[in-house]
Amino acid sequence: MTKFHGVYPYLVSPIDGQGRIKTDVLARLASDLIDAGVHGLTPLGSTGEFAYLSREQRDAVVKTTIEAAKKRVPVIAGVASTSTADAVEQARRYQDFGADGILAILEAYFPLKDVQVESYFRAIADAVDIPVVMYTNPNFQRSDLSLDVIARLATHPNIQAIKDASTNTGRLLSIMNRAPNLNVFSASAHIPAAVMMIGGVGWMAGPACIVPRQSVKLYDLCRAEKWPEAMKLQRDMWRINEAFARFNLAACIKAGLQIQGYDVGDPVPPQSPLNAEDRKAVAQILADLP
Repeated sequence: MTKFHGVYPYLVSPIDGQGRIKTDVLARLASDLIDAGVHGLTPLGSTGEFAYLSREQRDAVVKTTIEAAKKRVPVIAGVASTSTADAVEQARRYQDFGADGILAILEAYFPLKDVQVESYFRAIADAVDIPVVMYTNPNFQRSDLSLDVIARLATHPNIQAIKDASTNTGRLLSIMNRAPNLNVFSASAHIPAAVMMIGGVGWMAGPACIVPRQSVKLYDLCRAEKWPEAMKLQRDMWRINEAFARFNLAACIKAGLQIQGYDVGDPVPPQSPLNAEDRKAVAQILADLP
């Protein structure tokens, strides 16, 4: 089974004013990111606005990404639902489309107990024959994965990795200690170089869409254990993470991509695009990067 590692941009979902996915723009972005050296692509992550898309829109995003990738890099498709049955159906459908992995996300309206959270992720992993990456973000999720649940799920043969966006780097080290066979990816909420230093395998995040070459260079420096050089580049890149945390996720990355010439459209309402002043701030950050 393929072991995922490296830089996986969370792709935006380009949408026009009528709600149609701009498949040509998404295909171009995906191909350009691969040419920039990224190790894989993740459609329907948080930056991909999965919570705002219809089934038809999600399917278009996943299919387009898979077709654009042409097996040059793995595609890990995001699966998210409040219903276990619906999540399982999504995972099977994306596997049929040709996805190389599943990013499993738990949405919850009512709070859930640990046993219910565990059963959701286990059901997804049971339903497919491709690797599953668990996603946890306590800032947005009503019911989170506890360390005990993560440790139990890590024993499932299809569950290969976790992307944790908790902002708590100590939690990442606890996960590594409790589940040493589980690969850990950094989120934009963490310092990727620091996560790599303690044993992480890469970075899954929206900012990699607009700084792919720098992200890959940072990963390569970390793998080579060239820590002084890695931390210099990390300090330069951290302003992107700060902007990502300051602004709406999709709005920030879509604005950055528009500045770079990608007609990705605006965030799905009721989200709003960045105003002129905020766009100028993002443009300046990009201009200042090495």
